Amino acid sequence: MRIVIAPQAFKGSVRALAAAQALERGWKRVFPQDECVLVPVADGGDGTLEALVSATGGHYEEARVTGPLGERVVARWGVLGDGQTAVLETAQACGLALVPPDRRDPRFTTTYGVGELFRHALDKGFRRFIVGIGGSATNDGGAGMAQALGIRLLDAQGNALPWGGEALLRLERIDPSGRDPRIADSRIVVAVDVTNPLCGPQGASAVYGPQKGATPDMVSLLERALARFAQVVRRDLGKEVADLPGAGAAGGMGAGLVAFLDAHLEWGADIVLDAIGFEERLQGADLVLVGEGQLDFQTVYNKAPSAVARRAKARGIPVIAIVGGLGKDYWQAYSAGIDAVVPITPGPLSLEDAMRRGEELLSDAAERTARLLAVGRRLP
Repeated sequence: MRIVIAPQAFKGSVRALAAAQALERGWKRVFPQDECVLVPVADGGDGTLEALVSATGGHYEEARVTGPLGERVVARWGVLGDGQTAVLETAQACGLALVPPDRRDPRFTTTYGVGELFRHALDKGFRRFIVGIGGSATNDGGAGMAQALGIRLLDAQGNALPWGGEALLRLERIDPSGRDPRIADSRIVVAVDVTNPLCGPQGASAVYGPQKGATPDMVSLLERALARFAQVVRRDLGKEVADLPGAGAAGGMGAGLVAFLDAHLEWGADIVLDAIGFEERLQGADLVLVGEGQLDFQTVYNKAPSAVARRAKARGIPVIAIVGGLGKDYWQAYSAGIDAVVPITPGPLSLEDAMRRGEELLSDAAERTARLLAVGRRLP
């Protein structure tokens, strides 16, 4: 058989490519003669950079940029195999993983390093970009990114705002006249995996702020700050971002990319699958294995497993999901084209143990899945 193995990263545990390799090892314990095609995927969040670069035969670059706390960090970005498209993952410059738990405070963290990443790629001649957003430690609407690219964010006295989401409460005027002129010649596509707007009960501050260290009082403050930001963006830049689906991703980074860089928000899973030529990988496949850390009702909203399943089902190819855990209403995935679901944990395990043993558990789960399929082959 020809098996397409297309997991996304198991966040905090196993990278997408390593997950695919682990699944292959387990599968081949039962069917060593099967052809396994490894296609690590992503949907705009963690692992998007690796999925795009590895699947297209591209390469990586590195740049020293400003991290979320103002320190210098080494951020990785990539170039697709076409040699023409730069891939940025904003978490490389402002990710939550870059901030120790006891220093997480989205009132003050900045996306300035994301703008510096753009500058590095622009300096190397790139004008086509795919940007994966997610996993940020920030809630500044991409304000820091804009400042790094020459856009001035000013208070009532005409002073430049300091970094951080809280400062947007004092935003009085946006002056885009100093924006890097190379942006006008660029096409920027943003890979998003959520539909959250910038503001409101489903917005960036309310939904994602607590994950970044925000207390209820901080969430209220940051909500007011982003609402002010949206008002000034509408007046000075002519962009409506408050209710734009996906604008709330990465602490409002979706909104900032649209407002400041004229970017286009698109479903990350489809961007990745198109870029890696997934339809071609499906040719002749008998089965597709997908995987993610937790399968739940959100999976059906064009997350990577459901996007893969939709394309597989269009060709009549069955799909099995091998997942870290089952969340609320996980059964909805069956209507999204996933035929069966296999959790990787063999029994009670702490989350820490499960994450530490991620590759081992994936391989064992793939073996169990293959053994069940072997039984099915022998049935009348």
